[in-house]
Amino acid sequence: MCTVMKFNQSVLQDMSDNNNNDNKVWKWHIQDPASQKLTWNKPPKSVLVIKKIRDASLLQPFKELCIFLTEVKDMIVYVEKKVLEDPAISDDENFGAITEKFCTFRDDLDDISNRVDFIICLGGDGTLLYASSLFQESVPPVMAFHLGSLGFLTPFKFDTYQSQVDQVIEGNAAIVLRSRLKVRVLKENWEKKARLDEKGIILTNGDTESRRKSVQYQVLNEVVVDRGPSSYLSNVDLFLDGHLITTVQGDGVIVSTPTGSTAYAVAAGASMIHPNVPAIMITPICPHSLSFRPIVVPAGVELKIMLSRDARNTAWVSFDGRKRQEICHGDSITITTSCFPVPSICFRDPVNDWFESLAQCLHWNVRKKQNQLSSEDEEF
Repeated sequence: MCTVMKFNQSVLQDMSDNNNNDNKVWKWHIQDPASQKLTWNKPPKSVLVIKKIRDASLLQPFKELCIFLTEVKDMIVYVEKKVLEDPAISDDENFGAITEKFCTFRDDLDDISNRVDFIICLGGDGTLLYASSLFQESVPPVMAFHLGSLGFLTPFKFDTYQSQVDQVIEGNAAIVLRSRLKVRVLKENWEKKARLDEKGIILTNGDTESRRKSVQYQVLNEVVVDRGPSSYLSNVDLFLDGHLITTVQGDGVIVSTPTGSTAYAVAAGASMIHPNVPAIMITPICPHSLSFRPIVVPAGVELKIMLSRDARNTAWVSFDGRKRQEICHGDSITITTSCFPVPSICFRDPVNDWFESLAQCLHWNVRKKQNQLSSEDEEF
């Protein structure tokens, strides 16, 4: 297993032997999250700007930011080709001179993982999730501006974007390393099922390996396994490090990161976990059991989800709300913590930003305050 987060000091330090005895004294060193700082080996020269497609409210901020980055900061700006295909951008003659300087790419064809120094997201939380999906290994630091609806993962306001971008370029910023899940989906009899769908008949050469398909994903929020369109309960087995720990009977199960704990998981009754905590959350969706509570397991374990042998129907799985696909008997979903977290740039620091999001976005513990007792009340 890999270490998810890099620490400036070791977690456990072996102290020198005590002169009076032979026992070693172990001392814990727990890093202050606020000490995680963005440090550049050399000044950044390239930036990827991600904008929600065809959102008219983002056109002006997008243009302002790109002009600032190219003309003022003299940076190489990467933009998705489909963003520039928007008529509101492609037909703007005044902005045309700027777009000619852009480096464009297609998310399904081009690998830009080694070309980009950092990322700027314009939109909501979904924009950050999309940025994560573009990088299957190391992710550049991400600066997310709140121009969407919820904004739990987007701490920056666009009003003062120039000074904030300057701070990031200078390396004067804190970061939080948001762990991701490495997910491997193994489809049994994949070739057989694919040919059945296309031809209506089963064609197979009898080679078992040729009928297996393995796909891997990097997931920032959660993996959701549910019953799909079926009216039957979802019936899936959940393994931890090779041992069957339970069978989920209900609408489904959510396997989430600490970042994802404030998304679908919290709506299903899970606790909210700070992204610095190395953990994986397992949350049932409407379980047909009064005792099935959400649990938290260590980040280093390996989870496997499979259809139970006596399941009445198939299941469906999605990854951060995308790539939805059917899971049949014999298929498996293997989940563990990824070696490649998302370095998310903080507005202030990891702790203050998180509690600010809880208060502003989810209205955590909002209640009308109880009145103070008066002197008359105290007599009773």
